[in-house]
Amino acid sequence: MTDSRRLAVVIGFTQTLAWATTYYAPAVLIGPVSASMGVSSTALLGGYSWSLLVAGLCSPRIGSLIDRAGGRGVLASGSVVMSAGLALMAALPTLLGWYLAWTVIGAGMALGLYDAAFATIGRLLGGQARSCIVGATLLAGFASTVGWPMGAWLIHLFGWRTTLLVYVAIQMLVNLPLILTLIPRAPPLPPPVPGAGVANIGGFPPGMRLAFWLLLIFFSVRQGISAVVSVHVLVLMQGIGLTAAAAVGVAALIGPSQVGGRVLEWVFARWLNPVTTGWVGAALLPLGVVGLLFGGPAAGFAIAYGMSNGILTISRGTLPLHLFGPAGYATRLGKLALPQLITQAISPTLFAPLIAAYPAERILTGIGILAFLVWLCLIPLARIRIRA
Repeated sequence: MTDSRRLAVVIGFTQTLAWATTYYAPAVLIGPVSASMGVSSTALLGGYSWSLLVAGLCSPRIGSLIDRAGGRGVLASGSVVMSAGLALMAALPTLLGWYLAWTVIGAGMALGLYDAAFATIGRLLGGQARSCIVGATLLAGFASTVGWPMGAWLIHLFGWRTTLLVYVAIQMLVNLPLILTLIPRAPPLPPPVPGAGVANIGGFPPGMRLAFWLLLIFFSVRQGISAVVSVHVLVLMQGIGLTAAAAVGVAALIGPSQVGGRVLEWVFARWLNPVTTGWVGAALLPLGVVGLLFGGPAAGFAIAYGMSNGILTISRGTLPLHLFGPAGYATRLGKLALPQLITQAISPTLFAPLIAAYPAERILTGIGILAFLVWLCLIPLARIRIRA
């Protein structure tokens, strides 16, 4: 196995467990925790949203750190900090303890999830990082598939607090040793070249600042849309006439479709550059909405939406590398992550009154129009890169 493939497998495997035990944990935790503590699920979801804000605020500094020192220590620290937050949650079964724990977990997610993982790969492999990023996300696409059944089974057997301690053990006894032993140290940074176009680490070559802002707008809006759909998909599907059981069945197609989108990116990566695959991934969501509103099956919308998310997860890592190059890559990823995590945290709550007040068809139409408008942000990127 080549070094690049070994790195993809290690990061993909550890990311699967990291996402399963943190980001995807509330889906199985909130019900039992709400019943145990006598607190509403809305109040508990607020703690989870707060953790995404914390992660966003931490991300720029973490990106700069990875550019300077490499990502192995950062990812290892992420496992430790996420474990500390999970242990705190188990030890303090109160609403205050819940929020304190998610504060710590939010910092850990900034240290240990995709943005830090992509930055680590980019710091190690430079311009050759794309195939490794694709491979890692392909494996980590099964995080919810692993996390939700595992969490439900553990809670059924042992209760939610013991389940959290099992998650701590997974982070400390599985992820941490793998990261420390199988992810290499980053090589030292080369000395700066006098007169180069990038004034400092994470800066921009001449003419590329516009490209950065287009990426920032695009990914921030798409992350917000994904958060809204993920939280409200059952309400939207029932709003277009599906039964509750049918809505659940349609929503279940999203996860496998995300993996399918990543497989397609992996298959066609050798022929299509990241800008082209980003165009395709971004276009799938508005096309899925159009198909649904013109009488197509809801399953078609779920598949298009899932494939779009799957491709764009990879694009989050590959597009900045393709456009700006490896120098300062981790710093730029951190800067891009901040608004993405903020919109992801606040969008479901902001859109909840609109979803309650307007028919599902109107909400879906708005989502399709918004997705199309931000798709236009990607159109100039190929020309900007060529000109730069």
